[in-house]
Amino acid sequence: MEIVEAVLALMAACVGFALVARHLKLPYAVILVLGGMVLAFIPGLPAVRLDPELALAFFLPPLLQGSAYRTDWRAFRTNLRPIMLLAVGCVLFTAACIAVVARWLVPDMPWAAAVALGAIVAPPDAVAAAAVLQRLRLPRRVVTVLEGESLINDAASLVLYKLAVGAVAAGAVSPMQGFAQFLLLAIGGMAFGWVVGRAAVWAAIRLEDVLLVTVASFLACYASYLIAEAVHVSGVMAVVTTGAVLGRAQHRFSGEVRLETRTVWEFVEFLLNSLVFILIGLQLNQILTRIDGHGSTWHLLGLGAAMAGTLIVSRFLWLVPGSFATHVVPAVRRHEGQANWRHVAIIGWSGMRGVVSLAAALALPLDFPYRDLIVFLAFAAILGTLVLQGTTLEPLIRWLRAEEPPHEGGIHPEEAEGRRLAAQAALAAVEARLDDPLDGAIAADIVAEFRDRAGHLHRTAQNRGAAAAERAARRTIRLAALEASRDALIAHHASGAVEAEVMVRLETELDLEELRIRQALGDERTEAQKRAARARKPQT
Repeated sequence: MEIVEAVLALMAACVGFALVARHLKLPYAVILVLGGMVLAFIPGLPAVRLDPELALAFFLPPLLQGSAYRTDWRAFRTNLRPIMLLAVGCVLFTAACIAVVARWLVPDMPWAAAVALGAIVAPPDAVAAAAVLQRLRLPRRVVTVLEGESLINDAASLVLYKLAVGAVAAGAVSPMQGFAQFLLLAIGGMAFGWVVGRAAVWAAIRLEDVLLVTVASFLACYASYLIAEAVHVSGVMAVVTTGAVLGRAQHRFSGEVRLETRTVWEFVEFLLNSLVFILIGLQLNQILTRIDGHGSTWHLLGLGAAMAGTLIVSRFLWLVPGSFATHVVPAVRRHEGQANWRHVAIIGWSGMRGVVSLAAALALPLDFPYRDLIVFLAFAAILGTLVLQGTTLEPLIRWLRAEEPPHEGGIHPEEAEGRRLAAQAALAAVEARLDDPLDGAIAADIVAEFRDRAGHLHRTAQNRGAAAAERAARRTIRLAALEASRDALIAHHASGAVEAEVMVRLETELDLEELRIRQALGDERTEAQKRAARARKPQT
């Protein structure tokens, strides 16, 4: 019962801290870590230990697969050069910088241990950055690069981490041996991930049950990770590959499967992310109890600040010269365009560290040289980058004026064109039925609706500014009609004339229609605001 009570208490704390973060307009990851640190020092509360194997094997697979599932892989291929430079090149460069600084500040630390520390803190965690970026209208290329980096950098850092730990045990590892092992782990992980992904797609198409498909999607992410790790290849690359295969095949699933599985995955990802960050904060008390003997408090704080500063500076040292390639190399400039210094600054400042770094530090063998100091420095790097960069990333973006201006008419040109094509195709399908002896009369009844929709979207695509007033009027009329329909159903149900099951089904249809209208017409009001407004209505 203790573990159940602890999990429920942590979930309640996550909700409370998320509300605080929303009120303060800060990334919830920062508030969760700081809140966990406060909880760790409250007398009488039981200590909560983050098991590194649990962190990597339980939390990491669904978070990686969810990100890979949503990734635009065409945009990923287009931006492959900057993504790989960050995910592999910047990770190795950052690890080298951290190792050099660690050896300079702690001369007795072996080189292998210093490299292990570098590998532990090198990969940024994009969760906190994503929480900020989703609220802003950033250029899609910036988001694609950051998301792509987060999918691959963990694999590069964990391979380097294993090599460094192995070097401590074996004495040395040659660079060629390390490079060969990296290729083996990466390619092997992708192969197993592709097989599991194809099997999951095959099962999802044939199960024809939303609940079973949802369960299968979670089984796929854990199966790919655990199988790959069991045969000693990269579980991270396996999960990413599985997510990519499922993401590319999602359009073959039914609409019901896509809608409901997306809802479940969003809930699980929020819950796991929240638990991960609050668990990071809860480790502070235990870390501090093991750090005695490595110097005074001010000395340790100085070491932690040096690690966080090295991480921030080394990322810019790698990123800025690489961005010049778009100016001096014609082929790169033609393919990617010239680098925007505002975008470079945002990507460089989006280097917060997270759970992978702490889990890798805690997973070090107990007899590893300077293990307790490495764990402390990893925690300091996570805390320093999260608090400093996490709280200033959004103000930096606004100060740089890097947000894209809102599109006239409230709809992106690509979205408007896509909706126009879909509406015209739907209209053509209905008009083709007009001469049908069986369906012609029914098609004639509904063809006006489809012509109206196609005409409106055509006007929107041709002249978005002039369509703004029409869009607002349509939104008001359609939503008012849906609200009246819902109120009538509620009154009918309250009179006992309709069963609860039927009421739920009818209200779900209205909710889906309302969601479609809000998305199609660009309504930005949240579901919470809508329900609050309805709750304020006088009850009859």
